[in-house]
Amino acid sequence: MDLLERLEAFRAEEARLHWEGTFADYFELVLANPQIAQLAHARIYNMIMDAGVEQLPDGRVRYRFFADEIFGLEKPLEQIVEYFRSAAQRLEVRKRILLLMGPVGGGKSTIVAKLKRGLEQYTRTDRGAVYAIKGCPMHEEPLHLIPEPLRDELFREHGIYIEGELCPWCRYYLEEAPRDEQHPWSRPGQLFSGRHEDVPVVRIVFSEKHRVGIGTFTPSDPKSQDIAELVGSIDLSTIGEVGAESDPRAYRFDGELNIANRGLVEFIEMLKVDERFLYVLLTLTQEQSIKTGRFPMIYADEVVISHTNEHEYNAFVGNKRSEALQDRIILVKVPYNLRVSDEVKIYQKLLKQSGIRDVHIAPGTLETAATFAVLSRLEESRKAGMTLMKKLKLYDGQVVEGYTPQDVKELQEEATREGMDGVSPRYVINRISAAIVREGTRCINAIDVLRSLRDGLEQHTSITPKERERLLNLIAEARKEYDEWAKREVQRAFVYSFEEQARTLFNNYLDNVEAYVNRTKVIDPITEEELEPDERLMRSIEEQIGIPESQKRQFREELLIKMSAMARRGQPFDYTSHDRLREAIERKLFADLRDVVKITTSTKTPDPDQLRRMNEVVDRLVQHHGYCPVCANELLKYVGALLSR
Repeated sequence: MDLLERLEAFRAEEARLHWEGTFADYFELVLANPQIAQLAHARIYNMIMDAGVEQLPDGRVRYRFFADEIFGLEKPLEQIVEYFRSAAQRLEVRKRILLLMGPVGGGKSTIVAKLKRGLEQYTRTDRGAVYAIKGCPMHEEPLHLIPEPLRDELFREHGIYIEGELCPWCRYYLEEAPRDEQHPWSRPGQLFSGRHEDVPVVRIVFSEKHRVGIGTFTPSDPKSQDIAELVGSIDLSTIGEVGAESDPRAYRFDGELNIANRGLVEFIEMLKVDERFLYVLLTLTQEQSIKTGRFPMIYADEVVISHTNEHEYNAFVGNKRSEALQDRIILVKVPYNLRVSDEVKIYQKLLKQSGIRDVHIAPGTLETAATFAVLSRLEESRKAGMTLMKKLKLYDGQVVEGYTPQDVKELQEEATREGMDGVSPRYVINRISAAIVREGTRCINAIDVLRSLRDGLEQHTSITPKERERLLNLIAEARKEYDEWAKREVQRAFVYSFEEQARTLFNNYLDNVEAYVNRTKVIDPITEEELEPDERLMRSIEEQIGIPESQKRQFREELLIKMSAMARRGQPFDYTSHDRLREAIERKLFADLRDVVKITTSTKTPDPDQLRRMNEVVDRLVQHHGYCPVCANELLKYVGALLSR
C-alpha cells in the first residue's frame, strides 16, 4: 500500500470507531454485551488476558501482552496481574495504589508505559470498546444515569452491576438546564428534553496525548506545584457569566485524576510529592472519590499506579505520618533481570529503537555484556562450591553439573534482595553505544564492549573505589567466559572442515554404545574380530560435556532411544541430531586437532593448506554463524592468541 492508501485506511478506521446514540441505544448494547460496562481494573485485566498466556517449560508464566517489551521480570508481572485479577472481581484490593519499587533502569516505567499504550490500542477494539456521556469532561459511564432505586432490579434481572454517581457537570445538565438552547446535548432544531434515556452517548478512545482516560502526574517543586494539576480548578473567566463558583460550568474538570476516570493514572515518583497531594490519593483510593472545593465527592473509577526507588520507599516506610497511605499500597518489587538470555533481549530491543544500522555487532558481544551486567546483580551464595558464574548459568536455565532445579529455588530464597543492586541495562547500552559510535567503526565485538564498560567505570562519579574494583573483577570474569565461548565458536567452525573425521568419530562411538547397552561385542571392520566395547573411547567423548561415571549408562541409553524413535519416523540420526552429543564430538575432535588449530590460527605466514583451512573457517562463520568478514577474522586472530598462551 502507498501512503495515500494508508491514509485512507486510517480515516476509515477512525470513522468506524465513531459511534453516537442515546442512552437507550447504549443500554441495548450493554444488555447484549455486559463487558462494555466493565470497571477500570477489569478492563486492564481483560486487556492483558486477551493477549494470551503462555506456560513456559520451567514453570514460569509469560503474559504475551508484555512479551515484546519486558524481559526477565516474570515474577513482578505475575504479581501485577494477580492484583488486577483480584481488583477485577471488585475485591477490596482495587482500593489500593499499585506501587512499583526497584532500582533505576529496571523496567518500572516501561511496565506502566506498556499498560498505557495497551489501553490506547485496546479501546480501539470491539472487546475493549468504551462509551461515555457526550461532552462530559470526566468521560462519565452512561449507566450512572440510572437512578439508585432501579439499580438493584437491573442487577437481579440482567446481572448489570452499576457503581458510582454522575459528576457535577452531567448532573447539572440533566437536572438544572434541560431547556437551555445552549445545552451541549441539544441537537439541531431540537432542545434536550431532560429525559435520562435521551442523553447522548458516544464511543471514546483512550489517549494520553488527548487526555482521555489516561493521566500522568509528575512531581515538581512542592512549594510551587498546584493541587489543581490533580483535581482541576475554578475557571475564573466564566464566573461572571454563571454567577457562582459552585456552578459546574465555572469549574475546569481537567486535573489528571479527572481526565483519567475510567482508565489509568500514572503517579511518577509518588513518594516525593507534598503531603497534600497524598491526601487526595487517600480519598481517591479508599472512597473512590475526588474532593474539590465547591462540590460534593466526585466518583472516579481509575487505576492508580506509581513507581519509586528503594531509598525513597524505605524513607517513606520509616515515616510514621504516612502510615495511613502505607496501608493503602500494594507493593511490587521490580528488580533487575537476572537471566543473561533475557538481558540480551533488552539490549536488542533498545538497539533496534536506535538509528544505528551500518555497524555490525559480532555474535557473543551482547551476551558478554549481559554476563557482566547480571554478575554485578547477583549475591554471593553460602552454598559450598557455588560461584557467581555457576549461579548465573543456573538462573539462565543452563545445565551445571551437580546442581538441580531445586538448587535454583534455594538460591533464590537465600538472596531476598538479589537484583536490587548492580549495573543497570541503561548503563550497559550507553557503553555499547559509545563503542559503536567510535570513528571508523564498522563492527564491534565483545572485547570492544568490555573495554568500553571498563572505561565507563572511570567516568561514573557515583561508584566508590571498592565497588569499581568489584566491577573490574567481574569484567575479567565475563572476559574469561567469552574466551571459552570464542574457542568453542572456532571449534565448531573448524569441525566442519574436518567433517569426515567427526562422522567417523561419531560412528565409532555409536558402535561402542550399542554394544555396551546391548551387552554384545564390537566387530573390528578389518580383522572382523569381536572386541569388548571401548570404554576409554566412550568416556573420552562423554567427559567433554561433564557426564559423570554414574550417569554414563543413562546417557547412552537415551541416545539409543532417540536413535530408535527417529528411525521409526524415517529420519536419519547423525551426531548433530543430539545437541549434547554434537557438543561432545566437537569438543573431542577439537581437542585432538588443537595443535592443528593453534598453528593455523596463529601463524603469520600460512602455507596454502593452512590458508585454505582459514578461508573455509571464515566462510563458515560468515555464512552460518552470523559473523561479518571483519569480526570473523578478528575472532580467528583472538583465538589463535589464546591457544598460543
